[in-house]
Amino acid sequence: MTDVQPIQKRKLYQEVLDRLMLRIQTGEIAPGAQLPPERELMEQYGVGRPAVREALQALERSGIVEISHGERARVVVPSAHNLIQQIASGARHLLQMQPETLEHLKQARIFLEEGTARMAAERATADDVADLRARIQAHRDSLPRLDEFLAHDMAFHRSIARISGNPIFPAIVEAIFQWAREDYQPLVRAPGAEQLTLAEHTRLVDAIEAHDGEAAAQAVREHLARSNELYRRIEEANDRPR
Repeated sequence: MTDVQPIQKRKLYQEVLDRLMLRIQTGEIAPGAQLPPERELMEQYGVGRPAVREALQALERSGIVEISHGERARVVVPSAHNLIQQIASGARHLLQMQPETLEHLKQARIFLEEGTARMAAERATADDVADLRARIQAHRDSLPRLDEFLAHDMAFHRSIARISGNPIFPAIVEAIFQWAREDYQPLVRAPGAEQLTLAEHTRLVDAIEAHDGEAAAQAVREHLARSNELYRRIEEANDRPR
């Protein structure tokens, strides 16, 4: 069948974008390096300032360059954290528009953290265990300041994922916390929940220190299941007619 669809005209900024992407991908403009000044790009490509600026803004939205006020655009040094952060706003929007997605996110978190707990139990050194216990103590010390409690909770789970040696795991763990932050906050503020969290974290570290992968996976599974059940009860109480 002959393709009879008309060929779409491309906007000038898209051509500029493609040429800049090629220079970045081939290493002509290396990670961490600045792009040429806007005027130089205008002269190189024979376009006006609006096309150059729109191309740079598209690169910034994609997380490929960063633009600071008064400075030339700079190619971002790639990392798993930067990659995951690029979908943060879309993920939060999805959770707002389709609340049922939160359940899928919780399932994904349990699956991920069971795996990272097993890996931590296999690979943790004495220094790793000492770091985890120090994080639990810092978590306990933050009890009077509940606004800090959630941040310490995230740091603890991220540290376990870091022990795996795979930088993508801690980036995803942190992203899940950030995407669903508003939904997790009621859990740490529920009466008595913070002491349960500390006890469950301690049990998890005990299993990691014993290099018992199955016990570590079970500890994190039960910890997250308890949190999910508490969240469900809070939601039901909030929905109940007064």
